[in-house]
Amino acid sequence: MAMKKRSVSIAGHRTSISLEQAFWDELHQFAREDNRSLASLVAQIDRERMGAAEPHNLSSALRVYILRRVKADATA
Repeated sequence: MAMKKRSVSIAGHRTSISLEQAFWDELHQFAREDNRSLASLVAQIDRERMGAAEPHNLSSALRVYILRRVKADATA
């Protein structure tokens, strides 16, 4: 699966994020479910990642967030 690079504004600055299309699709779906923008969701994940003792890069943090949310939805 090909990587898709997108630019998103986080805390007033633009950053490029590379993810596979399937991950972008899930992020867009979660943002719609939460009635918020994609940028808002990514910013939240970024803040949580930066609060970790050893923060991963943003693309990895997004993938882990998606995995956890998909698993939580599957068990609900």
